[in-house]
Amino acid sequence: MVFDYDWWHGDGLNRQIEESKRRAAKYRFPNLDPAKAAGESAYGRFYRELESRMIIYLRDNAVYEIKELAQVGKSGYLTFECQPADEVYRVGSFVVAVPFEEIARVEVFAVHPSEKPEENTFIKGFSGARQPKGDDRAG
Repeated sequence: MVFDYDWWHGDGLNRQIEESKRRAAKYRFPNLDPAKAAGESAYGRFYRELESRMIIYLRDNAVYEIKELAQVGKSGYLTFECQPADEVYRVGSFVVAVPFEEIARVEVFAVHPSEKPEENTFIKGFSGARQPKGDDRAG
């Protein structure tokens, strides 16, 4: 899959954000049918207050947390303001441009402000790396 311009600025990213929020609200209110929840219910308020954080993984194993997408017009790359992991770089604005074909994976994390980790904590993502196996050869 290529995360192209239309995915980021069209429906793809929005669907992923909404799905992460829907699931976060579902975990908070497991016995409630969202379709029957009133707009001003505790469910509705919780859902509206949810925040999203986006993590992208590149083919070269670089990982970025997107602070905000940059609106620079249609192009062959994604431009965004990055949320620096290092505290030293959180004084200005770190803008990154990445060719769409280099983006290997996108993760969206939805969290309520009352439940989120410490402010500005960099999310390192969820690695699927295998644990090293012991030597199975007979010695």
